[in-house]
Amino acid sequence: MNRNEKKYLDYVSILHEELRPAMGCTEPIAIAYAAAKARSVLGALPDKVKIEVSGNIIKNVKSVVVPHTGGLRGIPAAAAAGIVAGDENAELEVLSNVQDSQNIEMKEYLDRTPIEVLYAETPHIFDIMITVYTGEETAFVRIVDYHTNMVSIKKNDQVILEKELSDASIGSEGLTDREFMSIEDIIAFAECVELDDIREVLETQIEYNMAIAEEGLKNNYGANIGKTILRDRESDLNFLMRAYAAAASDARMNGCEMPVVINSGSGNQGITTSVPVIVYAREKGFSHEELLRALAVSNLVTIHLKTGIGRLSAYCGAVSAGCGAAAGLTFLKGGRYTEIAHTIVNVLAVDSGIICDGAKASCAAKISTAVEAGLLGMAMFEDGNQFFAGDGIVKKGVENTIRSIGYLARRGMEQTDKEIIKIMMEN
Repeated sequence: MNRNEKKYLDYVSILHEELRPAMGCTEPIAIAYAAAKARSVLGALPDKVKIEVSGNIIKNVKSVVVPHTGGLRGIPAAAAAGIVAGDENAELEVLSNVQDSQNIEMKEYLDRTPIEVLYAETPHIFDIMITVYTGEETAFVRIVDYHTNMVSIKKNDQVILEKELSDASIGSEGLTDREFMSIEDIIAFAECVELDDIREVLETQIEYNMAIAEEGLKNNYGANIGKTILRDRESDLNFLMRAYAAAASDARMNGCEMPVVINSGSGNQGITTSVPVIVYAREKGFSHEELLRALAVSNLVTIHLKTGIGRLSAYCGAVSAGCGAAAGLTFLKGGRYTEIAHTIVNVLAVDSGIICDGAKASCAAKISTAVEAGLLGMAMFEDGNQFFAGDGIVKKGVENTIRSIGYLARRGMEQTDKEIIKIMMEN
């Protein structure tokens, strides 16, 4: 693959688009971002707020702690944090500079301000609409399809921004097209890429995601899945990889005020696809260059899988990311197309039934399961074992299997997603 070739440049662009720092779970952070922007457009502290969101936003915000809020959870808390203390220019790091004294302001604001949350009937799985009011003045902000894709900004009757929307439930406006991606090309790219083209995003991923993993193992967060996995197994590398990945999610889902580098809009996916590869490379003494190339594989495989599935789904994103991690590990160990393709198929056959029921403490356990499935899928092929076309949803060829998974997650599980949201809203 040539450095001046469009395909090469597109892979570089995709990594830069998807591997972005974010403070806290990305769905509540997107709400905080929209709310901070709405307040800025309004030019005053709102005395009333209306929030209309798609079901998957409700699902992914309901149970997770919003960072820098003193332990607050939920959509109103995320909006209040953005309104009171958010930096609308910081996008997914909108809450990174919140001061401790502002936690009291947030709680007081929540107590005195009517904040209405409505389920939006929308064809977009990812949809956030926030209207803020002060007296007769209003401001409106809408984010659609992905976390920073602001498509509409209005003040009173004045249109400040308006982008045309498609009817598709999942869009990619403004992002590099991903339909050309393939496992074969991803491996070719990782082998030839000039590392300076992707070094910054990958080194930030290493720094941020390992720092929060270490924090999760050091202190108490959520259900402490990482610590539980590691207990009495500190010398077992497979358990070490699972524990570090789970511990990072333990911290992130339960209010840790440290950033992560995300993948496909999700911090948990960014953690799952990177941390096992980093841990393995360090323990086995691989060079920094080898680690960066393996991370290019793991991240791009995750993105490739998520392209067919979409940003949000009833299909747990950790499954795709665990598959990406297994691909990166296989690459580190010298495997190339044949080994990586069969590993991916094995992993997808093992754990594609895990559902996404929102962001919360148990995500760490699902991450551990996804990493374990990745390690199993890799070990299977190393021992000469594999799943074949006709074994359930497995098709002939890795790309056909990936397409099948995308269809299952996006179309086949639509009703499952609705039922999950219905159950969660009854709680």
